[in-house]
Amino acid sequence: MGELRVRSALVTGANRGIGLGFVQHLLALPNPPEWVFATCRDPKGQRAQELQKLASKHPNLVIVPLEVTDPASIKAAAASVGERLKGSGLNLLINNAGILKGNTLDNETLKDMAEVYMTNTIAPLLLSQAFRPLLKKAAQRSPGSGMSCSKAAIVNISSSAGSINQVISMEVVQSVSYHCSKAALNMLTRCQSMGYREHGILCVSFHPGWVQTDMGNAAGPMPPVTVDASVGGMLKVLSKLSEKDSGSYLDWEGNVVAW
Repeated sequence: MGELRVRSALVTGANRGIGLGFVQHLLALPNPPEWVFATCRDPKGQRAQELQKLASKHPNLVIVPLEVTDPASIKAAAASVGERLKGSGLNLLINNAGILKGNTLDNETLKDMAEVYMTNTIAPLLLSQAFRPLLKKAAQRSPGSGMSCSKAAIVNISSSAGSINQVISMEVVQSVSYHCSKAALNMLTRCQSMGYREHGILCVSFHPGWVQTDMGNAAGPMPPVTVDASVGGMLKVLSKLSEKDSGSYLDWEGNVVAW
């Protein structure tokens, strides 16, 4: 199927790590999107400097302020993006923003558990609700039948930590809330794939690998996967997905991850 071709894409948590990697790779495609929306909490802050540099070089990159745990902020972001797209719809929503708190079974707290669930599970739900009309519009305006990530797709960045079958990373870092939130995110993906099928929106969960990011490095030894390898792999996999793959749980190399 070749490279991914989308007119528009939105990435949450885009100021660093995997989110920033997605933005960089999308802009570097031979046929880059007409619009790349990169969201972060403070677009003018120090932690968004890399995004600011990219935006100065790429007029198709729009930095959008977004606090993914704030419904009002989500609503404002969706309105801003919709206004910029002028009726064309959004092809690709990448729910990447996430947090990790290294709490064990014995010291997990209500506050931390709720915060991690809000960011890692509930926020992707709220974002998908807010951007569904734009995704639906993109699917309707795209030629051809069936579903693809070039038409309309929701990509939830999960983790193998969400695999109830494996739970391998519990041996590395006992982040109970993170494991639970990602398992719940995988279920959300399956629910979205069923509920949004009628709108032509493909939905998929990705394990990006153990990646060399601030979060990945916090788990101990040097992670084996670079951001470039992870993001490049996921975009390659996305370009090949079709209707039969909606609701899948895959890794950055396209392998199926056990639920």
